Amino acid sequence: MRLPGRLCVKNIYNMNLKESRYSKYALVREMMEAPDVIRRFDPDEAGRFSQHPEQNKSLFLTGEGSSRIFPAKRMIYDLLRRGSSLRAFTDGATQALEYKLDNFSVFGASNSGQTKEVIRLFEKLDKEGHKSLFGLTANKDTLLEKIASDTHVLKCGRENAVAATKSVIEQALFYDALLHAYEGEKMEGLDELAGQVSEAMTLKVDSSLSNTIKNADVIYFAGRNTGVAEELTLKTNEITRKKSEFLEGTYGVHGIEEVMDSKEVLIWINPFPEEIDKFDECLVKGVGMNIIALAPRETKFPTIVIPDGGKYSDYVELAGGWNLLVETGISLGIDLDKPVRARKVGNEYTGS
Repeated sequence: MRLPGRLCVKNIYNMNLKESRYSKYALVREMMEAPDVIRRFDPDEAGRFSQHPEQNKSLFLTGEGSSRIFPAKRMIYDLLRRGSSLRAFTDGATQALEYKLDNFSVFGASNSGQTKEVIRLFEKLDKEGHKSLFGLTANKDTLLEKIASDTHVLKCGRENAVAATKSVIEQALFYDALLHAYEGEKMEGLDELAGQVSEAMTLKVDSSLSNTIKNADVIYFAGRNTGVAEELTLKTNEITRKKSEFLEGTYGVHGIEEVMDSKEVLIWINPFPEEIDKFDECLVKGVGMNIIALAPRETKFPTIVIPDGGKYSDYVELAGGWNLLVETGISLGIDLDKPVRARKVGNEYTGS
């Protein structure tokens, strides 16, 4: 079914905690805690991590899965957008074993504080005498905290769902606050951001959109390399159990269209205005697939219009994507809290 450019709203749903179809899932309850996590976040707690005498202008942000994708890539995008003199890079901790990180302050994010890849990297760097190793965890008294030079413990509280949500937001806020501290700026506007995230999560979603995603063989995400679309790709696997792929930037019209088909769907996060006609020509008209946009404005595609978060737009986009995926997962009849194979701690350190 080809979706219309503008939706005729008939069957609509909005995520909330009053209806059991949502409230029975820990995943939804934890998503809905994200606005309060933002309101309660204290940017000053990141300040001390920018004041170590060993600190330099190069950061390496590592971790696995959700602990790295959105928090680290959002910060890198923000640094480049600002033209900051601070540099940041990211890769998984196992690949980072091959890097020479002497001149980097290394941040390892692991909610459990026991992620094998991160622990292994930090043990190696610690043995080499590295003095700028910083942990970011959701638990106190972890192995990561014992190895790191200093550690920030998140205030968001325990997550019971396998898919990380509110912790991802707080990790990103920490890196955001770290950047503000480096630049000598005050991090403001969090109350407004909390309201926008709440609005994006509770927007009414037309069932035609969730049904289109529900019936798709593959769900693609496209957009800027800010971590949003890539993180939603991972959440698609965990929440909808559908195959998904992240198409960075304009990769969606640079060859992959050769193997796409009309049974697949593309969710485009805040489309580049300059590229909309090309995506329409190649994917909608050429392949026959549907494109759904998630943006702060209407587009020529069916669009979920979210608040304009300005410099914090990435957080709002992520929340809007959660909304869409929850509706899709529920329409598929999936237990959102209990994936078959995925685990809360993907690769836990066991001492070997």
